[in-house]
Amino acid sequence: MSRRKIIAAETSGFDAYSPAQMAARVESVGVAKAALPLVPLLALGVLAGAFIAFGAMLYILVVAGAPAGVGPLRLLGGVAFSLGLVLVVVGGAELFTGNNLIAMAWADRRITTRALLRNWLLVYVANFAGAVAMAWLVYRSGHFTLGGHAVGVEVLRLGIAKAELPFAEAFIRGLLCNVLVCLAVWLSYAARDVAGKILAIVFPISAFVALGFEHSVANMYLLPAALFAAGDPSVVAAAGISDAGLATLDLAAIARNLVPVTLGNIVGGTVLVALVYYLVYLRGQRRS
Repeated sequence: MSRRKIIAAETSGFDAYSPAQMAARVESVGVAKAALPLVPLLALGVLAGAFIAFGAMLYILVVAGAPAGVGPLRLLGGVAFSLGLVLVVVGGAELFTGNNLIAMAWADRRITTRALLRNWLLVYVANFAGAVAMAWLVYRSGHFTLGGHAVGVEVLRLGIAKAELPFAEAFIRGLLCNVLVCLAVWLSYAARDVAGKILAIVFPISAFVALGFEHSVANMYLLPAALFAAGDPSVVAAAGISDAGLATLDLAAIARNLVPVTLGNIVGGTVLVALVYYLVYLRGQRRS
């Protein structure tokens, strides 16, 4: 069946935007994102870092104090973490991982390589600033003492686990994570109302969190938060972690995790989602 017939079949009897229409919408939004002036781009990037941090905070609160393992609690934590992307998509913000979909506009030559990389770099830096700021504010708020320091202990445990991830494993977890994150953003473009957008986001995001994949912007909050927790003797005492266990958690641990996770996020979101949908729905299509 030709691409034209596939698109025609999709638009019949479909109460949401069809995948072909979604591709056109994602591309148009990508062009607009690439053209954003510096100040709005940075401000929206800081907001996105803070929004994802809120999702990470809620996730930790849900799972803190529970025995480590798999099952319904991890899924519930994933639903809680979905708050972050809901705030980004519905509230409006610039998130590095979701912006990997801008590659569709780049592949269709609607934006330049320079414009693409400008967006990614500035948004990444702004996301980092927003996430670290939230980590400091939350630490100073006394939030880590909740549940008899259970929240701080969970932050510390997560940070150490992320700091100890081997490069290849972190890369693959980052790749798989951003496949699901970009699919969540992609599916939100099918919705015609806010409720539809939220529903489209929750399931893919819950899946990546429950499955233990790695999100670079979430880690921009979790790793600094773990560093702050490691500097609090009451949290360390409650966690019962030895000095050897804390040794892996330093400033270099942020780079050791973020480099492979970010690279994996780019490959997963750009190659396995954006460019695949470009090839299916946009490649070779004429535009006025």
